[in-house]
Amino acid sequence: MRLVEEHAGVGDLSGRGDGLRQVHYKIARYQAFSGNGMPIPGRHRIEGSIDVPSHEDVTDLVGAPLVLRLEDGRAIAVTLADTSGRVLSEGHGPSRCLCC
Repeated sequence: MRLVEEHAGVGDLSGRGDGLRQVHYKIARYQAFSGNGMPIPGRHRIEGSIDVPSHEDVTDLVGAPLVLRLEDGRAIAVTLADTSGRVLSEGHGPSRCLCC
């Protein structure tokens, strides 16, 4: 996989149909490419982090489907991998991206 874009800023985090909070985020998107240089649809990974206040218990959000709206208006599906704010999302489809 090859790094194709990185973003950092302040965005809106939501989950379960509710707006949760504004967060500072830093994310990177990696894309898989075939031998001829064309991107392979559905083979990508998003990883990074969001700020999580140390005094706040976010255990119930770990593994839950969340949506992060970036400063540029795009919305991406993410999963909180742990309580420190690490974010991970892999693949493609209705449960993983908002493009289809």
